[in-house]
This record gives sequence, C-alpha cells and structure tokens, in this order.
Amino acid sequence: MLTISQVARRFGLSRSTLLYYDRIGLLSPSVRTESNYRLYSQADLERMEIIATYRESGVPLADVALILSSKGAKLAPVLTARLASLRDEIRKLRNQERALIDLLENRALHPTERPLDKARWIAILRAAGMNDDDMERWHIEFERLCAAGHQDFLESLGLDRDEVTRIRQWSSSKS
Repeated sequence: MLTISQVARRFGLSRSTLLYYDRIGLLSPSVRTESNYRLYSQADLERMEIIATYRESGVPLADVALILSSKGAKLAPVLTARLASLRDEIRKLRNQERALIDLLENRALHPTERPLDKARWIAILRAAGMNDDDMERWHIEFERLCAAGHQDFLESLGLDRDEVTRIRQWSSSKS
C-alpha cells in the first residue's frame, strides 16, 4: 500500500490532483486508515497507470471516467474523437505557422524549408518527372492503400477541408 504522497511522486502529480481524482470518483484509495490517511493498493496503481496513459494522450478527465466506467466499451469512440480533435489542432497550428512565415515576409528568417505546401509538393512531383496522369494515379493509390494517411498528408499541405474532401472523393471513385 502506498500513501497519497508516494503515489503522487510515482506519477509526477501533485497531491491535490489525486485528491481531486478522489473527489470526482476517478481514483479512490482502497483503504482509509483510522487517521483518515489514504492508502492505495496495487489495483489502484494499475488504475492510475491507465488514467495517466489517457491523460498523456490528451483525453479529458470526463472521457477517462466514461471509458473506465464502461469497462472500455466507450474506448474507440472516445479515442476517435480525441484523434479528430488532435488533427484539427495540428491543422490549426500548421495554419498559424504559415501565417507567421507570411508575416515575416522573408524565407531567410525561417531556418527550414517547412512547411511543405501544395505548390511546393506539385513542383517536387513535376521535378521528379511526374505529369498530371502520374499525380492522379499517385492520389488514387495513396487513397486505396492508406486513406487516413492520405487525409493527414493533404491536411499537412494546408488544404482546406472542402479541397481535401474533393480530392479524396475523386481518388476513391477512381480506384
């Protein structure tokens, strides 16, 4: 059995975080001593490990509680929603990065050649000898072999949602 301070140290949390987890019913200690000290069992530590994993992935506490209370039945929908949210955050950050680069108005101030945008990608493909038909086949195969990766790649180029949807729909209709 571990005390609240030992559990806090072990997981890199504050004591008040564990008290909060107890208050909301996310992680309650298995034992309370006569002096009302909280003691955590091995099962409590295993539950805390699960909570820590979800929190490190950015899953909100309410969703962590939902996963745990449903014995994992809600896992896929919660993680899928978090992944969609994360991808949206990444897209927004890429847009902010592009905006800052544009504001600098001087590529020399930007130490790397990132970000890769649509125009640069097309220029790279053309330089590699690809024509329009080759690029279309590239999209069709990318969509067929790795649809989610195709989505991520198109978003990474800074394309808006409508253009990404159009490209993916076209690509999947040709395969």
